[in-house]
Amino acid sequence: MEDSTENIAQEADGEEALPRRAMRVAAALEKKGGDEFAKPGNLVEVKFVKGQSLSLTASRLLALMILTAGGDAWQPIRHRMRKADIRRGHKSNDRIVDMLNELHSVLFAVDDKSWRGVKAIRRFSLLQNSWEEAEESEGSETGWIEWEFTPDARRLIQESETYAVLNRQAVLGFRSAYALKIYEMGALRIHRRQTSWKGDITALRAALGIAPGVYKDFAQMRRKVLQVAKAEIDQLAHFKMDWREMRQGRIITGLEILFSAKDAPAQIATVAELERHSAGRQARRDGTVGEVAEGEPALPPSSAPVARQKFASFPAGSLHYGADEFAAIVVAKGGGWDRNIVAEAFRRTMGDRLSKLSGSKLEKSWTGFCESYAARHGKP
Repeated sequence: MEDSTENIAQEADGEEALPRRAMRVAAALEKKGGDEFAKPGNLVEVKFVKGQSLSLTASRLLALMILTAGGDAWQPIRHRMRKADIRRGHKSNDRIVDMLNELHSVLFAVDDKSWRGVKAIRRFSLLQNSWEEAEESEGSETGWIEWEFTPDARRLIQESETYAVLNRQAVLGFRSAYALKIYEMGALRIHRRQTSWKGDITALRAALGIAPGVYKDFAQMRRKVLQVAKAEIDQLAHFKMDWREMRQGRIITGLEILFSAKDAPAQIATVAELERHSAGRQARRDGTVGEVAEGEPALPPSSAPVARQKFASFPAGSLHYGADEFAAIVVAKGGGWDRNIVAEAFRRTMGDRLSKLSGSKLEKSWTGFCESYAARHGKP
């Protein structure tokens, strides 16, 4: 993320009515364009009321709503989106109706205080109103939906100081609702000093929205939730996921989910995977297919990452003079290390491959390397 984004995020509020850091970053990313958007940390961390959770399709729709609303998500206004952007190739609108109904019905719970100042649980819904254009011919590209977030949801969004930077293509690529949730948890923590989530099994179930009676045996949770999430996140995210089980004797009492930045080659592979069609993705993940066959359908141009001319090639000289876009990234992501030290390490790691990178691939590879370098070497 560029310095302009960081500067926006670091500005002091001073007034309660103004949005906090998360919405400022969301506005900066919206202005920048591309596939990255910010989801407020308060929404990532919010707990579901016991027995409720969002399905994968509803979770994706919520992510698209946050992306579309951008820096105005906290405002008491209507937001709108084309139905075609939600259907993604499906002709029927039935799924959109089901997703909207689900988002209206699900309840979230946050810690709060009662009128007496006593600790309490506040429950609230996400959507206050939604509108779906009913007069639309089958397969039309012109239908729209509109929605308003509830005052409680807007307040949660407005007051969020933390944020998770998500990738639109990654969000739409997940096939497990639990993997998508853990991806959001990792994106929220990957830039923190403490890059892991830790809690007991009850807290884990609440964080992921695992319903009572589902995966009672931890072996099932390990196989159906954690292993599936790791496989998808390691393939689609800009970081890797692992976990450490905490035990008392033979009983597993808790879990620490660990997130770590990918190195430059892994970042390149992730960018390439996100640009490929989802068909065959699991086979590629499992290593049961080779290169993409000629003629494999590509992503629509509207959803492909936008190449930036100023990332045409990696500079051969010092980053202290010129090459402002590369310098901005290492200053923001490099953990305080001298930009030329990180640049030289990047050149050594990439070798001949560096000359083949440009545009968004080079930008994301450099960003990922700076994050990885800072994570591996700590503070200078």
